[in-house]
Amino acid sequence: MDKREQALLAGEAAAPDKPFADARPASLYFNRELSWLEFNRRVLAEAQNPHYPLLERLRFLSISGSNLDEFMMVRVAGLHGQAQRGIEETSIDGRTPALQLSAIRDAVTGLVVAQQASLEELGVLLAAEGIRVVAEDEDLGRAEAQWIANYFAEHILPIITPQAIDPAHPFPFIANQGMGIMFSLTRIADSAPMTEMVLIPPALPRFVRLPAEIAGEGSVWVSIVELIRRHAAILFPGFRVHGNGAFRVLRDSDIEIEEDAEDLVRYFRTAIQRRRRGRVILLQVEDSFDPDAEALLRRQLGLETALVLRMSGTIDFAGLAAIIEEPRPELKFEPYSPRYPERILEHDGDCFAAIREKDIVIHHPYESFEVVVDFLRQAAADPEVVAIKQTLYRAGKQSAVIAALIAAAEAGKSVTAVVELKARFDEEQNLLWASQLERAGVQVIYGFVDWKTHAKVSMVVRREGEGYRTYCHFGTGNYHPVTARIYTDLSFFTADPKAGRDVGQLFNFITGYVEPKATELLAISPLTLRTRLYELIDAEIAFARAGKPATIWAKLNSLTDEALIDRLYAASQAGVDISLVVRGICCLRPGLPGLSERITVKSILGRFLEHSRIWAFGNGAPLPNAKGKVYISSADGMSRNLDRRVELLVPIRNKTVHDQVLDQVMLANLLDTEQSWVLAPDGSYRRLDPGPKPFNLHRYFMTNPSLSGRGAALASGRKVPKLALRRGGGR
Repeated sequence: MDKREQALLAGEAAAPDKPFADARPASLYFNRELSWLEFNRRVLAEAQNPHYPLLERLRFLSISGSNLDEFMMVRVAGLHGQAQRGIEETSIDGRTPALQLSAIRDAVTGLVVAQQASLEELGVLLAAEGIRVVAEDEDLGRAEAQWIANYFAEHILPIITPQAIDPAHPFPFIANQGMGIMFSLTRIADSAPMTEMVLIPPALPRFVRLPAEIAGEGSVWVSIVELIRRHAAILFPGFRVHGNGAFRVLRDSDIEIEEDAEDLVRYFRTAIQRRRRGRVILLQVEDSFDPDAEALLRRQLGLETALVLRMSGTIDFAGLAAIIEEPRPELKFEPYSPRYPERILEHDGDCFAAIREKDIVIHHPYESFEVVVDFLRQAAADPEVVAIKQTLYRAGKQSAVIAALIAAAEAGKSVTAVVELKARFDEEQNLLWASQLERAGVQVIYGFVDWKTHAKVSMVVRREGEGYRTYCHFGTGNYHPVTARIYTDLSFFTADPKAGRDVGQLFNFITGYVEPKATELLAISPLTLRTRLYELIDAEIAFARAGKPATIWAKLNSLTDEALIDRLYAASQAGVDISLVVRGICCLRPGLPGLSERITVKSILGRFLEHSRIWAFGNGAPLPNAKGKVYISSADGMSRNLDRRVELLVPIRNKTVHDQVLDQVMLANLLDTEQSWVLAPDGSYRRLDPGPKPFNLHRYFMTNPSLSGRGAALASGRKVPKLALRRGGGR
């Protein structure tokens, strides 16, 4: 332990106004990228969870595959770029890009081996349930073989294009996430050796299901790779086939904004095209892939630094998602239909009347996202509504939100939409929405060149009496109706005039660069959100030093910002008890004596994806309590959210909403034992022992309605079971 670390652990650098300014030993933080890989290992562990239905386990394996793809295309690609440019800037744990890449290679290789083992296990279990995936050397029955041959001739052969690899044919371009098969052949006429490549068009399905009348009992699936290679003789008449091997390519998919970009829309249209041709980051090949063919790919693709993985079973775990559509409800989670808030139904479905009565929070996916869409639909149809302003980060492909905004503009209302072009992998879809909105007469704004607009907020201005009333919606998640069915998020509605004035300033800031001089309720990043969090943490430090109870609870998706972590370390040293629920990346090292021994970190993974961001501060009393300060946010604890994005931190002041967010949502996350992983000081996670009285927060909210959405039903109907926290962490 060096002198800086000794000083830090002794608390000598823990002044709240400047925590750990020049004493930041790398050993006090976890690496961001390796922490993410640990998160994806927890996702993969759900594929091995025997308590889950079998097809849901396959879904988690598929998710772990798509997660890893994005990680390679963005995070690893970024590190490659830094290493190639000779950038030696170190990570939070003191590693250069080159050192991080070395550690990532080892971790990714181990993760892929675990994915392959999981697929093998699930394949056996699926077969036992009558769901069979055709293996490479498997003998098929006559009817099965004939159907597959017909399907190949009718649906695949007209689409694919074999290409010889020789001096007369330029090496074909392989797009990002492109898959192909290399064939080793001999021409029968003159015994000339040939190498041919068949690229698999992205429009073709990755797996094809045989009809029930052909498969008989159960079901049979065959991969697109297997379909093609089984019919190589049809594809290459006049050739003798010696061998084949499938491969897959991932490329650098990040889009960097040039400072002198004159037209952001035009820039993104060309940048999306460039992304498809980005530098190759990963080459995946089957473990039986011919070494000469692999050497050819390495030369042609320029793979001096790229990672090459040999894989068995499949080279595309994300593609397994197709099999999850198998119509076997007994092998999936029981279907769940979200509730519509009773408070709004009591007002004959009038969202504005319900919000006007008092604030309301909607807990997705347990309560329907349809209420958010209805809020905008009613605004579009209401003759008293004069203006709507809306941020759009991700809206999905079939967006009722977009339709409502278009209807409002066509009805003659003033509609402003802030469309974030820099929403990664949604850039193309957002450009499409922006074009449709503009054609309908919506004023479309693209926000800041340097900052993403990540805040989720709607603002509706309605004429009432002699003046106007502003209704606001604040969300912790996107205006995306599909993810709203599987992401846990909070939608907060209020007609508080202070919130309305603050939101007005927020939109003026985004659309006209008019920086708010002061806000009454909201904290906005990159202006005041970090400062507000520091003030709240420092207040708890002051309570602890005065001998009063001091507590912080937080629920985040990621915690990576070094300064924020240092602030939490300072709070722990001062005597503040801190409970964090961080689903994904966490660079904070909990449980270090003298530094973070009062901090606990857990990660929750289950049927739904925990996505809401919540902060709670005891305010001089143990949490939960009625005077505790509670906030919801669009921001995670990351430098990009606090310094390079437009985000919101929203205080919850209404008593019922306060109780729902603190005493229900936040407390249930802390009490969960069935889906929780605890972070140890060494960076490992262990699954929490459910104990004699297991508690599953997802099951709790699926069976117990919310507080603020119940209205009169709360008093007359079934009571919501009250959750209680035993001091010491029990339920």
